[in-house]
Amino acid sequence: MTDVIDGKKVAEEVVATVRQGAAKLIAEVGVTPGIAVVIVGKDPASQVYVNSKSRKAKECGFHSVQHELPAETPEDELLSLIGDLNADPAIHGILVQLPLPKQIDSARVIQAISPDKDVDGFHFVNVGKLGTGEIASAFVPCTPAGSMLLVERVRGRDLSGLNAVVVGRSNIVGKPMANLLLAANCTVTIAHSRTHDLPALCRTADILVAAVGRPEMIRGDWVKPGATVIDVGINRIDAPERGEGKTRLVGDVAFDEAAPLAGAITPVPGGVGPMTIAMLMANTLVAACRTAGVEPPRF
Repeated sequence: MTDVIDGKKVAEEVVATVRQGAAKLIAEVGVTPGIAVVIVGKDPASQVYVNSKSRKAKECGFHSVQHELPAETPEDELLSLIGDLNADPAIHGILVQLPLPKQIDSARVIQAISPDKDVDGFHFVNVGKLGTGEIASAFVPCTPAGSMLLVERVRGRDLSGLNAVVVGRSNIVGKPMANLLLAANCTVTIAHSRTHDLPALCRTADILVAAVGRPEMIRGDWVKPGATVIDVGINRIDAPERGEGKTRLVGDVAFDEAAPLAGAITPVPGGVGPMTIAMLMANTLVAACRTAGVEPPRF
């Protein structure tokens, strides 16, 4: 029987560990983990996401601050704010919500964040550490970190002898996911839109990670029997069966087709999605522990 991986449950376990770790850090060292979230403009989706991050931070017992800047904010002003947050000892994690308005160079902003406070894991220092296997001292991007935790719940931490295929080569998910799987001793292939005979390649995967942003692109007959399928995609599609103008969320995998073949699979919603914010909280606690000279918990 297929194991439908409950990402919400695992995320709650991560948050519980974070909450306990934060309480211990406060009690024993007097350090309260602090996170600053910066949003520029009034994009509704970004507002919802930022608010959920702030709520989760407070639930974890963190010191949480939110900076909301107008859409016309010049780049230098945003960089100045980041400089202030880099220098603030009460802030251990800095998150700038993307996308940013056109007048701001997102890459420049991301690289301005101190690598020690880069809880999104996008700074070149953290990217380099992950790429060279220095995972213990890196901040790993939250979505692949959460996806990897789900893989480990099914397969264990040592994935020696397993073939992994990551469909998608983004800097945010595909490449870091591949590096995490390599570090766990998988044989890893990164596939993308120009990969020859993608269905055949996917059928070789003991672990199949879909991160392409195309609704239900991975069909059921692409899945090796017994494979662990991690669906990172979150796509909103029309759902006329629910009524006029209604929509629903689907992943990059055709779940109903793939589930009977997979040994374990993440649903959408309720799979990888909840893990992203949970791992952001975990990264922030780790940052605070490192600053305080305390061994962080392992997730």
